[in-house]
Amino acid sequence: MVKSMTGYGRSIKQLDDTTITVEIRTVNHRFLDMSAKMPRSLLYLEDSIKKIIQKDFQRGRVDVYVTLEGSGLTTRTLNVDWDLMDQFITQIKTAQERYQLQGEVSFQNLTEMNDLFTVQEQEEHEDQVKIAILEAVKESTEQVREMRLQEGHALREDMDNRLSVIKSTVENLESRRDIVIEETRERIKSRIEEYTQEELRDQDSRIIHEVGLLAEKGDIAEEITRMFSHVNQFRQTLHDKGAIGRKLDFIVQEMNRESNTVGSKSTDAKISEWVVLLKSEIEKIKEQVQNVE
Repeated sequence: MVKSMTGYGRSIKQLDDTTITVEIRTVNHRFLDMSAKMPRSLLYLEDSIKKIIQKDFQRGRVDVYVTLEGSGLTTRTLNVDWDLMDQFITQIKTAQERYQLQGEVSFQNLTEMNDLFTVQEQEEHEDQVKIAILEAVKESTEQVREMRLQEGHALREDMDNRLSVIKSTVENLESRRDIVIEETRERIKSRIEEYTQEELRDQDSRIIHEVGLLAEKGDIAEEITRMFSHVNQFRQTLHDKGAIGRKLDFIVQEMNRESNTVGSKSTDAKISEWVVLLKSEIEKIKEQVQNVE
């Protein structure tokens, strides 16, 4: 089954006076790579969110955004490190006496010491918050999954159409193969006769045999067979379950390899024209495959 790696989902939950919003965006990536952006007080939920993501997705870059609007669920407490403050003031006074420094320790001096004052945030109704956020994550992933399936359907149709063009082009190559071999054989034979100024006769069997071998070096039968096989494998893989993107990418590379070999073997103008068409369609399929999960 073809699934795209591009998707978006959004879910909103209301808890007391606080609005919880979860957004998930996914794009293509070689592996499954998740990033969660949320308030620090919610970081303990990252592992739970990751498990939900891993259950629904196998490949792709997944960005999860969790935002809370309103203060109904958060209490803030100002903490003062009195022991550290005592040490700070004591050391300042010691430095003044040792170096005969003038001046007094001001309130501004104290506020500039970040370690003296800390603000601790505490989520109220922690269990309710956790349930609401994870439900929102599940709803968002469902939307993403549906979007990826829809886009995957469009990708499959496009790739299937291009596979039809490729198969038709390979069939043209196959129909041209025997003609090209015979034309190559006659061209080599004519050049030998032109060079030796003698007509090759049937009794010159060794030379005729060598001419045949030279002509068959340009034979593209094996490449044609493999191209048909790759097209069939690609179509079968489109209906496989799970992540198929990497397998499709490998098949496309093999198809491109065969088309390059055909192009290098043949000097026939018509075959060269079809090879250009082949490479163009294969390249377009390759671009689509990059977004398949």
